[in-house]
Amino acid sequence: MSDLHLELTGGGGARVRLMRAVREAIHSGRLAPGTRLPPYRALALDLGIARNTVAAAYAELVEEGWLTSRQGSGTHVAHRAVPLEAGRPSPARPSRVRVVHDLMPSSPDAAAFPRSAWTTSARRALAAAPSDAFGVGDPRGRPELRRALVDYLARTRGVRTKAEHVVICSGFAHGLRLVCQVLGGPVAVEAYGLDFHRSILTGAGLTTVPLDVDVHGARVGDLPATGARAVLLTPAHQYPTGGALHPERRAAVIDWARATGGLLLEDDYDGEFRYDREPIGAVQGLDPDRVVYFGSASKSLSPALRLGWMALPGRLVDDIAAAKGPRELWASVTDQLTLADFIACGAYDRQLRRMRRIYRRRRDLLTATLAARAPHITVSGIAAGLHAVLDLPPGTEEATLRAARRLGLALDGLGPYRHPGSTMPPRDGLVIGYGTPPEHAVTAALEALCLALPDSSSCEFVTLGE
Repeated sequence: MSDLHLELTGGGGARVRLMRAVREAIHSGRLAPGTRLPPYRALALDLGIARNTVAAAYAELVEEGWLTSRQGSGTHVAHRAVPLEAGRPSPARPSRVRVVHDLMPSSPDAAAFPRSAWTTSARRALAAAPSDAFGVGDPRGRPELRRALVDYLARTRGVRTKAEHVVICSGFAHGLRLVCQVLGGPVAVEAYGLDFHRSILTGAGLTTVPLDVDVHGARVGDLPATGARAVLLTPAHQYPTGGALHPERRAAVIDWARATGGLLLEDDYDGEFRYDREPIGAVQGLDPDRVVYFGSASKSLSPALRLGWMALPGRLVDDIAAAKGPRELWASVTDQLTLADFIACGAYDRQLRRMRRIYRRRRDLLTATLAARAPHITVSGIAAGLHAVLDLPPGTEEATLRAARRLGLALDGLGPYRHPGSTMPPRDGLVIGYGTPPEHAVTAALEALCLALPDSSSCEFVTLGE
């Protein structure tokens, strides 16, 4: 539909008058069920109002049930089983708004999984596997995968280990739960980080102590004052704020571990993805006896594989294997064999190079879109990884998130990442993931994002019915 005649009469702002006019047109039958409405840019031009006002009206009418919206097919008049009666109030709002654009951080593009290459490796690995691979599994993991990881991690991440010190797990959370069983005393964590990871530690009876973070990562110089016996860090790309741990701080945390007998838990969750900087090796390479190194295939391939790994100090291997249990119950042996072949034949390297190009293109589109549409918004944490942080004016994070939800956007604010015991001033912002949307949907997702952001001059938001 290219034209739509609406008269914005009565009181209220432009959004309220537009919503009233659309409801009247639907109720009177002028807009029949299934009718496609004009794009919000076109309608805004016709009516002489702001396009974010039209987008806001459309979004709330979708939420009320008057309209439906599907990515790629536009906005349509909803099909109703029973027409609304004159004077009847609009339907109650649903408790959850349908997600149109997924910008949740740190998820990879599921459509980019290398199905053909993975299938080839699976066939080859299964054909070559010894018979004992299909018996009771070793809790440390298949030796084929552990050997492949030793070579790969040494070459790409600077990790120094050997196959006997590698234990396979189902991902970082599983590995952390295992390590918790051999940890003692308080654990220092980054003041901004995943509350889920903090809950694993506290669930194991361990107290967490926050370390302030800045553009150079965690302030590890504060470690001695915490009394911590271990510290959990994301050195290559602080999650979620995005800074890399400064070289002096990398050395300092190892000095602390040596002096106190402490342990560094290094979460290398997306170390393979970097764009504007030289590769940063793992801190583990500085002292393998003081670091538990965690990696996984969740970002590089898919979280559905449920494959992760730990490079452990030798003294912890037996205890971690015992904590895991007498047999492999977590990570699929056939997937372990497949990943071992996938790494050994070079397919893993090729997939990572391919995804770096894709994610860098998306990252560049994000920064270019914001520079053009919202130059007042500062973007950080973009030198690596699958997400960026958008700084917001103080006190505006919740309003922005509400506006985003009503536009069908799924994204995170910075607030939930802040440790409740941190003395750092709260920082308002958004954590935007650009890995999840399929290629064809990235532009539309970023367009919707810009509509939810505050205005440069007034810092007012699209209220969307508030």
